[in-house]
Amino acid sequence: MPAVGGDQSLQITMMEINITKLQSSTSQYLENTTFFLDNFDYSSTSQDYSDFPVLCDKERNRQFRLWFMPLFYSIICLLGVAGNLLVIATVFYFKRLKNMTDVYLLNLSFADLLFALSLPFWAANSMAEWILGLFVCKAMHTIYKVSFYSSMFLLSLISIDRYFAIAKAVSTHGLRSKAVFLSKLSSTASWVMALICSIPEMMYTNINNNTCDPFSTKNDKLRVGFQSSQIVLGFLVPLLIMSFCYTCIIQTLCHARGFERNRAIKVILAIVIVFLVSQMPYNIILFWTTIVTGAGGTENCNYDNGLLFATDITQYVAFLRCCLNPFVYAFIGVKFRHDVLKLLKEIGCMSQERFYRYTCGRRRSSAGLDTETTTSFAPKGVNPTCKELGMD
Repeated sequence: MPAVGGDQSLQITMMEINITKLQSSTSQYLENTTFFLDNFDYSSTSQDYSDFPVLCDKERNRQFRLWFMPLFYSIICLLGVAGNLLVIATVFYFKRLKNMTDVYLLNLSFADLLFALSLPFWAANSMAEWILGLFVCKAMHTIYKVSFYSSMFLLSLISIDRYFAIAKAVSTHGLRSKAVFLSKLSSTASWVMALICSIPEMMYTNINNNTCDPFSTKNDKLRVGFQSSQIVLGFLVPLLIMSFCYTCIIQTLCHARGFERNRAIKVILAIVIVFLVSQMPYNIILFWTTIVTGAGGTENCNYDNGLLFATDITQYVAFLRCCLNPFVYAFIGVKFRHDVLKLLKEIGCMSQERFYRYTCGRRRSSAGLDTETTTSFAPKGVNPTCKELGMD
């Protein structure tokens, strides 16, 4: 029993010693902290904050989007819907599905119309929190991707059709009777390919931080893959096809004589220039951002914000494609333009007097420019016109 009492007194003594040491260390810590705070130079600008993480402020970019996207996306949406609906109405009203280019132009108008209708959702997503749910979020990005890829594929098909109609007119003359069937089959194939190309990104689209985002997985390799495939399939491949086809067409036209040859060449140049001006700037920025993302991003906040501004502006220019295609591929043709004016007259949007002023008077004053010709091409002695290019 005495031994037990001795152990208890020893334990109490050890506890008192530990408490004394703890009080001493605490007092020393408070003294050191007080001394540091009293002697810290708050006015000095040479303090080293390199170990502290700094968040990049993107407030300027958010403020820019608040007024930029609603204004300019609304303009694209209105022009795109009006122009493509007019093309679709004209094609069905006058039953213009008589050759391959007519079928391609109709499908191109449907693709651009779908894309234009999705733009209000894009603007809303950049301005406020996404409240429309995951289904609408995925549908928005799916419509964008399908319409984008199908448009690029159809533009390539139009150039291929013009190549065979002009540069290879003699060798493919027997196939022209099956042109409409082949065009419908190839158009369907382009829509299917566009849907297949859109599936991977559609699967990963999700709502992240109350924003509809196709890169919600935060996987940089996945983002690099998506953007790289878009650059290759949505720009480089169509550019190569259009460059080859239209170069061969221009070489063929150079062997022809007459004023109509020059007009046909100008139409081709207009098509290529519109494609390059609208698509190349955005794809260059997209290519560079893909490289930056693949390298692990950038720590330069100003540089990062600059890329965001450049992406927004060049993307807007690229989106203009959906409202420019009707004017470049359809309205530039003489007969198609005449049908559009006739449709506007019949629905009451144009007076009879103005209709004749824009059609009959124009034809008399520029008969050499607006003549209607055949869709086939003879290598020697025949003057090809815009109808040969599908612009009729």
